[in-house]
Amino acid sequence: MAPRARLALIFAVCAAPFLLAWLAHEQGWTPRRAANYGELLEPRRVEGAAAPFHGKWVLVTFDAAACPPACERKLYVVRQVRLALGKDAARVERLWLVTDAAQPSARLVAAIEGAHIVPATAALQRAFPGEAVAHIYLVDPLGNLMMRYPAEPDPSRMIKDLERLLKYSSVG
Repeated sequence: MAPRARLALIFAVCAAPFLLAWLAHEQGWTPRRAANYGELLEPRRVEGAAAPFHGKWVLVTFDAAACPPACERKLYVVRQVRLALGKDAARVERLWLVTDAAQPSARLVAAIEGAHIVPATAALQRAFPGEAVAHIYLVDPLGNLMMRYPAEPDPSRMIKDLERLLKYSSVG
């Protein structure tokens, strides 16, 4: 191969990625959606109720003690998602922050056995973005709020997110 042809080939190989990226941008191509189901949040420290769970992943829900059917469904999903993690279930805790001064019914407390039930202070509610009742939150083992799921989540996609986090996390 002639020296000029070899030089042209090297130039073409080096320039091809830039040219292809520019063409993709001009055509309006966008990368596929993120692999995670939950919405990633700007990490922020959560003090108070989540502090005793340092070293564990914590699924946090907010609801009134009366717990309407949507609340019961949310608590059920969080329970089932944790159980579906199998051997990693011990790395995840469930925390229900009760938004009023009432006490949850004994039937409901028995149904969500193992979940921690704590009154939600106003300061704690402000630590969570948006309308807290409308989401399920995930706090990492270092006490940072990092992700939220919709109040009516797809359990299988939540499980997939958590499995991935637990697989690659060296903490918790």
